[in-house]
Amino acid sequence: MDGAIIGIIVGIIAMMLMIIKTRIPVTLAMVIACLIMGLSAGMVPTDLINAIKAGFGGVLGGIGLIIAFGVIMGACFERSGAAVRMAKTFVKLCGKGREDIALGFTGVVVAIPVFCDSAYIILHSLVRAISRNTGKSSVGLGVTLALGLLITHAMVPPTPGPVAVAGILNVDLGVYMMWGLMVSVPMMLLSMFYIRKVGKEYYRVPDGQKWITSEADWANLETVQETDDSKLPSNFLSFGPILIPIVLILLGTLIGKGDSFFHTLIELFGNPVVAVGLGVLMALYGLTTQIDRKDMIGSMDDALSTTGLILVVTGCGGAMGAVLKASGTGPVVAELIASSGIPALLVPLAIASMLRLIQGSATASMMVAATMTLPLVETLGLDPVFVALTCAVGPVGFSHVNDSYFHIISRTLGITELSDQLKIWSMTSTIAWAIGASIIMTLNLFFGAGGTIIDPIVPIAVLALIAVWMKMSAAKTKEVNSTIKTA
Repeated sequence: MDGAIIGIIVGIIAMMLMIIKTRIPVTLAMVIACLIMGLSAGMVPTDLINAIKAGFGGVLGGIGLIIAFGVIMGACFERSGAAVRMAKTFVKLCGKGREDIALGFTGVVVAIPVFCDSAYIILHSLVRAISRNTGKSSVGLGVTLALGLLITHAMVPPTPGPVAVAGILNVDLGVYMMWGLMVSVPMMLLSMFYIRKVGKEYYRVPDGQKWITSEADWANLETVQETDDSKLPSNFLSFGPILIPIVLILLGTLIGKGDSFFHTLIELFGNPVVAVGLGVLMALYGLTTQIDRKDMIGSMDDALSTTGLILVVTGCGGAMGAVLKASGTGPVVAELIASSGIPALLVPLAIASMLRLIQGSATASMMVAATMTLPLVETLGLDPVFVALTCAVGPVGFSHVNDSYFHIISRTLGITELSDQLKIWSMTSTIAWAIGASIIMTLNLFFGAGGTIIDPIVPIAVLALIAVWMKMSAAKTKEVNSTIKTA
């Protein structure tokens, strides 16, 4: 076997063992893996170090500011009540009886600038209020919100993960954002068939620190007072900082370059850095005027302090990609995959999904997957946009005990048994993963490059197996209930 291939295998294994089993942080583990891969491929040490530095700086130079701006905007949304305003607006738009759909759309929009775990905690009080006042299970409502948040957290910039993936794979941010939104909404809506089933099976309505588990008991409860709308920002100020940058970025992508003054303006304001920066200014001066200046600055500083690891890991991902490219390993790996008959687009999906399953971090999983797939894009003729989407959808699934979000959702919904937690959240995220992967790979057949009809079969097969399992589980539950009644 070629030394470069051995180096990649050894480097990946060493990196995973260091991340999972040792105290070595993920950034140092990635740099050590870069050294193993480069030296195994015969790179001169000086060239290897230069490639690491160039790759690190090259990726961060393009996306570092966008990540920082997105985090600042998220802090404004958390403190101002804008997320609650958006949720209330979606509830009104969707109408009575569709509160779960409204919360799902809220999650899809709010998680564009806000980290999903923070957004879930902010909006959980609204879930409790809607559940108590409508009699709908907080499990179904909460899981729909949580899934909507997770999907766009993983797939739509300017959240750090997808921004990093776009930077590593050199994907136009506007195009990536457009496709990410197109995939996110059907992922959320189609997953609701399972979520509603689970919500009925695990009926829980909050009553202080206790839970009501039957609709008959809920009927005797009094409604709770919701947040006063007059204390919340307007719809324009709440939605504007998110939607205006998206529109500007998409205009910059669709209109393209030209010599006119109009084209120059669009090129300037449609640049992702400028567009997201305008969104930050709108959030700062539209949402936070009622918050003490020092208090707000402190909140933004705290939020920015959490991005350090993300930025460094993103840079290390760029470094690894540069090493693989400079060493000439990419064509070797591409040829190996092509000769094996494995659909190439399944490679980033498999890498991201396995990393998510093993180490829990969605952001780290998609960045490593993008890095490892970068050398294959040109060689195998893959469309980088759809490669980026498969890297991003991989970490949506398989959320379990090594994921902090798993515990936040389970505990706030009053679900304490591990088997129930896995059925309610882990299965939901995996179903969404299979739906998203099937959609992306099907779209790639028509709009991408390098895809085959085999690509969508794997996630569709997983979805079919889940459906069979659900049917068998329901039949078994019905049989047990029938036995109990007979007895």
